[in-house]
Amino acid sequence: MGSIPAFPSAAGPDLKSSLAPPEPRDLAAVDPGKLGGGGGGAPCCSGSPAIAAAGSAGVSDVTKKKIVKGDAGYVLEDVPHFSDYIPNLPTYPNPLQNNPSYSVVKQYFVDFDDTVPQKIVVHKDTPRGVHFRRAGPRQQVYFESDDVHACIVTCGGLCPGLNTVIREIVCGLYNMYGVKRVLGIDGGYKGFYARNTIPLTPKVVNDIHKRGGTILGTSRGGHDTKKIVDSIQDRGINQVYIIGGDGSQRGASLIFEEVRRRGLKVAVAGIPKTIDNDIPVIDKSFGFDTAVEEAQRAINAAHVEAESVENGIGVVKLMGRHSGFIAMYATLASRDVDCCLIPESPFYLEGAGGLFEYIDKRLKENGHMVLVVAEGTGQELMSKSIESLDNSKDASGNKLLQDVGLWISQRIKDHFSQQGKMAINLKYIDPTYMIRAVPSIASDNVYCTLLAQSVVHGTMAGYTGFTSGLVNGRQTYIPFYRITEKQNKVVITDRMWARLLSSTNQPSFWSPKDVIEVKREEEPPKELLDDQICTEDGLVGIGKETG
Repeated sequence: MGSIPAFPSAAGPDLKSSLAPPEPRDLAAVDPGKLGGGGGGAPCCSGSPAIAAAGSAGVSDVTKKKIVKGDAGYVLEDVPHFSDYIPNLPTYPNPLQNNPSYSVVKQYFVDFDDTVPQKIVVHKDTPRGVHFRRAGPRQQVYFESDDVHACIVTCGGLCPGLNTVIREIVCGLYNMYGVKRVLGIDGGYKGFYARNTIPLTPKVVNDIHKRGGTILGTSRGGHDTKKIVDSIQDRGINQVYIIGGDGSQRGASLIFEEVRRRGLKVAVAGIPKTIDNDIPVIDKSFGFDTAVEEAQRAINAAHVEAESVENGIGVVKLMGRHSGFIAMYATLASRDVDCCLIPESPFYLEGAGGLFEYIDKRLKENGHMVLVVAEGTGQELMSKSIESLDNSKDASGNKLLQDVGLWISQRIKDHFSQQGKMAINLKYIDPTYMIRAVPSIASDNVYCTLLAQSVVHGTMAGYTGFTSGLVNGRQTYIPFYRITEKQNKVVITDRMWARLLSSTNQPSFWSPKDVIEVKREEEPPKELLDDQICTEDGLVGIGKETG
């Protein structure tokens, strides 16, 4: 972990001590000339009345990104705090000081300067790079327990672990901070203005982690920022916990911006949820381990079916719209898979080195084979023959995918039927909704607990507009824009994909020209110079760094 360099602050004494709340000193190190901050040399994003007034009039792009620069190329991408736009807020001692569960912990408060590096593999001359604020309890909080009115909402598709996260947020608020008012918003974002709520207590959520799905219900779409914030304001809610994928986190960012524009003391925090593991920056998303584990059952069934007959082929379709992590890790874990196809790695069917030739080879060698395919694979190949669904989208704005499992199964059958040299017996298994509807396994339950408790610590400490996530094995607070800027994808020129190719012995289906093109696209950016990091438009280039 890194720490924030000790910079002198124009706002008061050195705030290096963890006793001090995060005041304007957070950005005292930022050159206001580069950020185009307030007049008179006031640092951008400070908690001054001038900035508070600017917030009520409409927040500029500059205030969305809190950047602290230090020696040796250190960059902290900080998260917003109440003190950025509401001055002179009172603070209170953290109730954890009197919590018997924490009395045996040697150091249970996180130092204010603790940060976590995004990259841990460096050279001796490498700049320290981007860091995120370390998650955990602070000695001072910005809410009194009796004043907290929290709400939790789940959005988007199902994922193992949703109920565990809900349970641990509720229990964390009750047991660690003495908060007694927690609402569940029923049915996703639209539940805010439909006035559907579920009172949540430790008793209500006690056993929900043993069930799949979400007790709050979920939906896609339905996001109306003004209506949602109006509802938050009308209900007197001051902590909002949003569990959802990249689309839901974009919605959370809009809610935060509107809350800040109105000058409300409302903490808005997200917990990233995606079964595809396609959220950037974080090590992995909750529910992913469960999905990989559950996928083994489908792969095992396909293998049994395939090896029990002559020239048997088992085809398994797994989730992965744009990222093939589930398919890749399930294949590596199984060792029974002969070929894995993912969206990041194009393939072709016919001709030398194509999929049909490889299937023919494996059947002649082993008498059977198992093919795993991610749902977003081969969409361009299919669109050439099926145009009707090409531009259709769901309520969240996601493109509706054609069923690659059915399509590739039929193409394989047609190919061997037309050849007439080999009779095949193909079985197709689609466990998609079975995988995402199961309860989370033990490792995911532990991860969900850490995420939930970290996000509660953050909101109680006055942080807002952030997502709680694991970076290099440490819980951190990450600005919304880093979570929503791009999708995490399998890097097919990386060693993990090479390990898969080595395990399955499948061809890459790539020409040397294709590899050169991909390497050029994935080439990491050159190290940023000082004057390239902070500009009038905020942060430039940092988002291009890989997680």
